[in-house]
Amino acid sequence: MNNSRFTIAAHVVALLGYIGDQSAKSESIARSVNTNPVVVRRTLRLLAKAGIVASTSGPTGGSRLAKPAKAITLCEIYRAVESEGMFPLHPQPPNDQCVIGAHIQAALAPTFAKGEAAMCQAIGETTVADLVARIKRADAASPHKNVCRLE
Repeated sequence: MNNSRFTIAAHVVALLGYIGDQSAKSESIARSVNTNPVVVRRTLRLLAKAGIVASTSGPTGGSRLAKPAKAITLCEIYRAVESEGMFPLHPQPPNDQCVIGAHIQAALAPTFAKGEAAMCQAIGETTVADLVARIKRADAASPHKNVCRLE
């Protein structure tokens, strides 16, 4: 995985889990992630399509979790935003006139699927509620308090 979509999505969902029943605007979430609001809106659309977040538009709109934080796993978030999977195959079809090119994708596919399943099983043991609890523990132990306004 050579991008940060999953990490950004986990950040977004952890923030929404942290604020509970409140809604947050993409601009506020983007300040926490330290990215452009367009990136956050794109992420929110994928998460909404997967039923993880619910968003409303307009001046009083925003996004919130669509279900309890304890019911959302990191694997579910991963699958919502990583359409190519952990190990994407060739972006262009390999040369089928070459013995390797003709068969490499089929040879790799079972191993890639097994690796992704193992990874998803491992991260599937962590819920958004777990992330929020870890964040709260880390914040309580921190000598300084950072203020993140979600207005």
